[in-house]
Amino acid sequence: MNTGTSTGTSTGTTPASPYGPPYAALPARPVDPASFTDERLYAPTRLPVGSASTLLPDAYTSPEFFALEREKVLATSWVAVGCTAELDRPGACLVAEVAGRSVIVTRNRAGELRAFHNVCRHRATALLPAGAEHVGRGDRIRCPYHAWAYDLDGTCLGTPLFEGSDIPVGEEPVFDTAPAQDFDRKDYGLLPVAVDSWGFLVFVCLEPAPAPLAEQLGDLPQRFAAYELDRWLPQRRRTYEVAANYKLVGENFMEYYHLPWVHPELSKVSRFSDHYRWQGPGMYTGMCTTPVSRNTDAGGWEGLHPAGSLTGSDAESGRFVWLFPTTALAVLPNHAFVLFNRPVGPARTVETAVLLCHPDSVAHPDREDDLDRLEKFWDHVNRQDLEIVARVQEGLQNPAYRGGRMCFRFEEPLHRFQNMVVDRMVGLRRVPEGDADTATRMFPDPPTPD
Repeated sequence: MNTGTSTGTSTGTTPASPYGPPYAALPARPVDPASFTDERLYAPTRLPVGSASTLLPDAYTSPEFFALEREKVLATSWVAVGCTAELDRPGACLVAEVAGRSVIVTRNRAGELRAFHNVCRHRATALLPAGAEHVGRGDRIRCPYHAWAYDLDGTCLGTPLFEGSDIPVGEEPVFDTAPAQDFDRKDYGLLPVAVDSWGFLVFVCLEPAPAPLAEQLGDLPQRFAAYELDRWLPQRRRTYEVAANYKLVGENFMEYYHLPWVHPELSKVSRFSDHYRWQGPGMYTGMCTTPVSRNTDAGGWEGLHPAGSLTGSDAESGRFVWLFPTTALAVLPNHAFVLFNRPVGPARTVETAVLLCHPDSVAHPDREDDLDRLEKFWDHVNRQDLEIVARVQEGLQNPAYRGGRMCFRFEEPLHRFQNMVVDRMVGLRRVPEGDADTATRMFPDPPTPD
């Protein structure tokens, strides 16, 4: 008689269980953290999507997994941290957190993007606070502790004998470091971070010599070429506290299986039958709704004028892309909605939502009312999502749950994303291929009656 007692190890299989053979093959909980980088642990997720199981629950709940994931996933990827419009002039900056590190992103006097670890080279003081929008007086980054100063290219300017350092008159010689032995300011510039941009998004990568951003983006620049994304500007911004792992936020965004039950309003303007998988080669998952339906009394995406550069399917479709590892990007003909997700812990994410528009879309007198309606609609949809992912997080804490079966029709993007995560966890670097068709219809046309 089978008692259902588990005797398997974290990387092996358990005996037959009362829950059925596929469930019995999943790793027992808790999983030994030493196996989190072992390819064998992820065998059920590596199967083709029609047979695959979800990523193991510990990937969403374990502090040990989260700590490894910071280093192996977040610290090795190009992560979107903000919008180019936030860096519209030399000295403008944003302060972002990536994999637990604080990073300053700014523009130098030539208008080029620069990024640095937010650490003074003297005693490691954080140079700028979270939320800073400009580096400081004179377009210099100055340490608040001992007044070491750096220019917009990271060069150490003073330690601290320099103009505007507030050194009391007559005491300048005291702070002159010229007599210091074996010290040269050129050796103590800020620690650089790789930075690049695409469209209206700014990305950083913590790796010392990362592969180009273009490799991670794949064919997205070509797919979005007609949108002129580099011209789009932020119009609204909100921040949300999410009681869930960032991957749950992403997985919820990249599937529409839940729409009728979680989003009754959204499902009326993004109908099930109008969904396509929309992904080529690149570190992303993608789907589209085409055509976008008309607004209902509960709201929708119409109102603002569409960008004048769009034709064909671009002019009537919504494009929904999860940029690996942490960013949601929804682009419609008349606006874009971006979710910058900052993983804080296994069960906590801070999310910044930004609503952007092409200049064509806000060049009319009713734009403020239209923007208000769009913001209200997205806020309503997003709060529905945050409530449901928090309930998923709650369920994942239950040790009886060891993983679930993928629903092949709706969850191929999840399978693609989860395997990207697995690749990084086990030390693999590869970019997924895309569908042969530009857009793969998820629901075949019904048969024609005889």
